[in-house]
Amino acid sequence: MEIPEPVRLRATAAGEAGLRWLASLPALADRLAARWELSLGSVLGGGTEALVLEAWMAGGQPVVLKLSPPGADPAGDELRTLLAAQGRGYVLVHRHDAAVGALLLERLGGQLVQTGWPLSDQLAALCATLREAWTAPPPEGLTNGAEKARALAEFISATWNELDRPCSGRVVETALGYARQREAAFDPAQALLAHGDAHGWNTLQAADGRFKLVDPDGLLIEPAYDLGIPMREWTTELLAGDPLALGRERAELLSTLTGVPPEPIWQWGFIERVSTALLCQKLGLEGGAQMLAVAEAWAAP
Repeated sequence: MEIPEPVRLRATAAGEAGLRWLASLPALADRLAARWELSLGSVLGGGTEALVLEAWMAGGQPVVLKLSPPGADPAGDELRTLLAAQGRGYVLVHRHDAAVGALLLERLGGQLVQTGWPLSDQLAALCATLREAWTAPPPEGLTNGAEKARALAEFISATWNELDRPCSGRVVETALGYARQREAAFDPAQALLAHGDAHGWNTLQAADGRFKLVDPDGLLIEPAYDLGIPMREWTTELLAGDPLALGRERAELLSTLTGVPPEPIWQWGFIERVSTALLCQKLGLEGGAQMLAVAEAWAAP
């Protein structure tokens, strides 16, 4: 079994537990195939944490077998979100075994970002998918909007200092101020089940031409949070012109497509952009500096 390099590196970084998980994968896949009457195919690329295999059910239906490492979904939020959705805006779960981190999912097609569509069309497809996903009833016990805002603020403050302040204080002050506003605005009566990381790479095309979301975090939060994620992405497009004007234009478009007010979208987008940029720099991943360059423009007086 050929393990994708990102999956192998993440598991290896987890130490002995990760190495044991890697060694167990061939036998685990075979056991699940026997129990669920599956024919297994090749390892699918694109994953960074879980191992994903193409498979077919006994009747020939194509599916994917997703095997996650220990601790990948400690509270079971991904599984609970997918089960609550029952295929509405999300990939459908056929079988699951939480004890071994296994999900048997419907097989979807390519990612939204691979369509080659103009960004406005990709955002329209993403918003249509989110509107369907938001109709799913939220399970109990999910992280709520106030908790998420506090956690992001704490991460931004700590990581900015840990990295010797790689962006201006104005950017951090703006992000922390927005986080306080979003924390105060949390209203359980207005909150819904949000994906938590809804971008074009987590949005895959279904057989009927629509799109479905995969790999949810699962949050009880205002819908503007999910729309803050596409505000965080597609940085190159923002840097191709005036980042502030283009950013405000994107927030207005997302608002028009969903009916969600633009200011909360803008605020969550700013918070997510700064926190993700700092995480990239902390982990040595590409893109952090460019994301912070946009944040500097967005925070300009």
